[in-house]
Amino acid sequence: MPTQNIFIAHPENTEQVTALKAFMKALKIKFEVTAADKPYNKEFVDMVLQGDEDFKAGKGKEITIEELNGLWK
Repeated sequence: MPTQNIFIAHPENTEQVTALKAFMKALKIKFEVTAADKPYNKEFVDMVLQGDEDFKAGKGKEITIEELNGLWK
């Protein structure tokens, strides 16, 4: 039966990483490993930077807080 629990561990060295992986595999628990220094998706970063350039080049629209709040209704 699946649960909604999520555990986040912060191993301090490769020995701990290896032990955690072995433990999870032994109990047949699905897990994933992500690096703390993993960069953002390059396409996403490029899109954000392009948006900044477009805005600086005058290709944007300024709106008031009232107009923005009107979008949420």
